[in-house]
Amino acid sequence: MPYIKAHYHPILFALITLCAMAELGLAAFLISAGNENNDWPSGRYHSVLILFEFNAVWTTLFGTAYLLWIVDGAIHFLASIASSIIWLLVTTILWGAAAGVMYGARAGGNCNWISATSGFVEGNSLCYLPQDLSSASRCKEALSVEAIGWIEFALCVLTLLATCMWVRTSKRSYVSEYSKLA
Repeated sequence: MPYIKAHYHPILFALITLCAMAELGLAAFLISAGNENNDWPSGRYHSVLILFEFNAVWTTLFGTAYLLWIVDGAIHFLASIASSIIWLLVTTILWGAAAGVMYGARAGGNCNWISATSGFVEGNSLCYLPQDLSSASRCKEALSVEAIGWIEFALCVLTLLATCMWVRTSKRSYVSEYSKLA
């Protein structure tokens, strides 16, 4: 295994990938449960969950690939520093947008009292108290989706900044040896 000069890079990419996998499972569960019961609080909430699912798949797929390329020491266009910076920038924007939209789309932050207007309880349900565990649980799951989204955003920003600082402070020349011969 080649020596990795930026020791934090594989750890950050592993954290990004693991958080994306957690988000993938949670968002898929919420989409499945919402489709099964057809009880979406709003169309916007459903769309945001699909965006989270896309982001999770995108991040899991490419995060795993970059992690393997870093550990393997691959030298090709897709494994380059520039492509990882571009991918991190796009991924940061996607996670920030999804988490920001989710903040406005979810019903609220207090899951101890779920009202009929929250969208998590049917209007004709007699159980509006905290004992209505399915609605309180669904509220906490929605908060978890948003929280993991913000964590994913922060990890991407941290990795992007760390990579840019590493490139800036590195004394290595990023010009190909073949271009110097020409």
